[in-house]
Amino acid sequence: MPTENTRIYAIGDIHGRLDLLDRAIAAIRRDVDAHGSDALTVTLGDYVDRGPDSCGVIERLAANPFPTPYVALRGNHEAMLVDFLVDPEAGRHWRSQGGAETLRSYGVAARTPLIGRNDIQVAERLRRAMPPSHGSFLKAMRCSFSFGGYFLCHAGVRPGIPLDAQRDVDLMWIRNEFLTSTASFGKIVVHGHTPVPVPEVMSNRINIDTGAVRTGRLTCVVLEPKGCRFLIV
Repeated sequence: MPTENTRIYAIGDIHGRLDLLDRAIAAIRRDVDAHGSDALTVTLGDYVDRGPDSCGVIERLAANPFPTPYVALRGNHEAMLVDFLVDPEAGRHWRSQGGAETLRSYGVAARTPLIGRNDIQVAERLRRAMPPSHGSFLKAMRCSFSFGGYFLCHAGVRPGIPLDAQRDVDLMWIRNEFLTSTASFGKIVVHGHTPVPVPEVMSNRINIDTGAVRTGRLTCVVLEPKGCRFLIV
């Protein structure tokens, strides 16, 4: 169980960049060696889509490669992937949002566009290609994690709603209402989902999505009792 002195390592949107994830893992290992093992790692979602190796990212994360206990949060891209697997027609939007790259990482070819029976066939091929451990990892994710003065989620929270009453859809998808709010949320919200050139530290939130798939920069924030610092790989 985390204690009041536990350090939290929170990693932003990975989007199929296994190379950057491996660098982040190495950076966390060095930091744990330097600062002690009372720590926990949290990933904020969007492990898949757009980048070249979503399969490799899920494979790595499903085995907890970190030198700490680990909590995986669900992003909107994991939600779209699961939707596609369960109901191919309902999840069709996923492919246009980077799902095509995820299919390729699992060795699944798909015609353009996915329509009708082809949707169903592609989803079935992906289910067969995906190792059971990947499916279990995707299903086991939670949408938020609260610790000390911090509340971690993928996208943000809806202003005016208590943190323990937030809807999953907002935790994974919200943008403008959250990003433009200057109100206190009760805790500092640590999130990704909206790419920024450098980590964004506001009075009520910290954004650590530095657009890894496009910029080659993956950010990990280190949350400590006396404040935060960053590991950028």
